[in-house]
Amino acid sequence: MRKGLLSAVAGNTPEVRGAVVDSLLRASPGAVVMAVSIHGTDVGRPVVQRYPSGVDPRFRDIAARGATGDPVVILRQDLHTLWRAAERPHVVLVLPENLDLLALLAELWRQRVGSGSMGDYYDPAPVVVGVDPATFVHDIACVHRAVRLWGGSDEGERVTRAEAAARQLEAADVLFVPTTRDGAEQASGVAVLAGHLNPRAGLLSSAGGEIFPPALVRAARPGLSEEWRARLEPVTMPCLAHGHDGRVESVLWRARRPLHPERLSAALAEVARGVVRSRGHLWLPGRPDSVVTWRTAGAQLELREAGPWLEVDSPDVWATVSPWRRTLASWFWHDYYGERRNEIVFTGVDIDAQRIRAALDEALLSDAELSLGRDGWASFTDPLIDGAGSR
Repeated sequence: MRKGLLSAVAGNTPEVRGAVVDSLLRASPGAVVMAVSIHGTDVGRPVVQRYPSGVDPRFRDIAARGATGDPVVILRQDLHTLWRAAERPHVVLVLPENLDLLALLAELWRQRVGSGSMGDYYDPAPVVVGVDPATFVHDIACVHRAVRLWGGSDEGERVTRAEAAARQLEAADVLFVPTTRDGAEQASGVAVLAGHLNPRAGLLSSAGGEIFPPALVRAARPGLSEEWRARLEPVTMPCLAHGHDGRVESVLWRARRPLHPERLSAALAEVARGVVRSRGHLWLPGRPDSVVTWRTAGAQLELREAGPWLEVDSPDVWATVSPWRRTLASWFWHDYYGERRNEIVFTGVDIDAQRIRAALDEALLSDAELSLGRDGWASFTDPLIDGAGSR
């Protein structure tokens, strides 16, 4: 079956998204651009507006009127229509800030009963995210305003602007940080921070006008869609940028016993000092069967129960997770604790790795507390997570 090529583009301002698209079109002049906007409220599904260019005018007229529904379903239908209308199309899908980029892409490529996978019709190109430095500096610290992200869920998810900015950057295969003469110092600092927040991604930094490398308009490495799904798992392989870059540093903390919830709560202020972003998962004694995800962006901490730990006697659970997580579990498997462990990566400016690790180590259960077992752990007060399993 002939396949098209799908380039996903995002960015934190319309201008930086436009700069990315312009550069991709210089490298692939025949590409079809489909810009997307999402308009929704706290109730119901959003209106998905699409603005395609370079295709049959009849499709352009239909798409421009918009549709209400699940963005994934609507975009799948549009992409199928484009694939049928063109010979091996290269589609540049330009996505807005209020889409959860990684969740959307993983859901687009998920195998559907009766309709197959998007991978039957398109090869994914590297995901390019433009980062306007001044906007990013503001957004990554903004925890007092919430946005609704649409992606892998019909209802969307309310998150802070800081969380939305971090997720968009972390979804990229390539980050484009434009530089201006007046803002060169700020752009350089944001590029360094971005390299720590997403060390998987390549980094392009220019004053604009250049053609992007040819690899950005070719199919990405095999298995990229499976990698998207794996990166959404509550337990993932930490990707760590090593060493200092100026004042920016990333720190990995890992431990193989539960954290006492009250001591962890008391340690939060010490742990958070200077941290811009942290991600990982916890093993809490009051929820011994559940992975608890840890996320901070700016000064906001989110803890959430995110499904069960993998167990020897739970083959049904193993079957639902990605091959990446199954492999990771085998690497870290403990004969008694199984997959359970704590693991968090902290990234920040002028952070003290020794202080962070010491504060968290102090919050671990002592040998005496560990020996109490599940029955004893149930008596611990948990000020961190409510009865619904989140904070």
